[in-house]
Amino acid sequence: MFDGFYFEHPRFIFVIFFFIACASLCRMKLPSFYFPHSQSFAKDTLSRSNLLFMLKWISIVMLIFAFMSPVKDQPYEMAPKEGYAIALILDTSDSMSMHGFDRGNVDATKFDAVKSIVKDFIAKRFDDNIGVVVFGAYSFIASPLTYDKNIVQKVVDQLYISIAGQSTALYDSLAQGVDLLKNSKAKTKIAILLTDGYNSPEATKIPLHVALEMAQKEKVKVYTIGIGNDGEFDQALLTQIATTTGGKTYGAADASELKSIYNDIDKLEKSKIKSQNFSDVQYFYFYPLFFGVLSLILYVYLINKRGYE
Repeated sequence: MFDGFYFEHPRFIFVIFFFIACASLCRMKLPSFYFPHSQSFAKDTLSRSNLLFMLKWISIVMLIFAFMSPVKDQPYEMAPKEGYAIALILDTSDSMSMHGFDRGNVDATKFDAVKSIVKDFIAKRFDDNIGVVVFGAYSFIASPLTYDKNIVQKVVDQLYISIAGQSTALYDSLAQGVDLLKNSKAKTKIAILLTDGYNSPEATKIPLHVALEMAQKEKVKVYTIGIGNDGEFDQALLTQIATTTGGKTYGAADASELKSIYNDIDKLEKSKIKSQNFSDVQYFYFYPLFFGVLSLILYVYLINKRGYE
């Protein structure tokens, strides 16, 4: 409730000590008179004096609070309108079900480790438009380009092995990733293609040269990542794709190496466009000002009213 609440001029609180000192040291000296039956008179006067005392100090305290200027600052972030457009192309073929890739969690499959690392990568890309393409026997767009990182992470989290079949339509996935980025107005377009195998000819509908021509035409830079031991993925093919499109190729034997690769890509393709942060500042000085002035008016009215002298 009070998150972001503060006073713009908190030092005004010390003014109250001036009034306290004045009330103690600057009391008005009046001549004394003797009245008969003074006990009942003093009782009535005391109640009136308490009311005046309360009104006086309410007005003083409220006016000091008003001068302190209480505000509530509500920060919010505007989604950037520009930045990098990134297509995450993920292999979900049956071979991703192998265990042991993550040495810290031997029960996890390759794909479990990939999902965890990819979600961490997504969280770091504050200003980028990110989409997801998955492939197996065929490829499809799991998430269109969006600035909402939570949605992309949830989409990745819900993916599972063989969601697109058991084969590896690698060429088709590349073309699908380029198609995802085609309509983006971003100056820099990146595709990160991850696989642990070889292209399956029987599943391929789009020739490699066509997919590469599409990437060059749309100026999509492709980073390729092969995961597994030497010979388990087509290193020559991944190198060709990366070289042709101006990207870079990587190989990861385990989850720690894969995490380092995504960190390296994050540094190489760091967006210079920062999202804009704004603050919605609400001023509340008028509330204590209103009660302070109201108390002061009542105080002046009562002190001048007959019977309150």
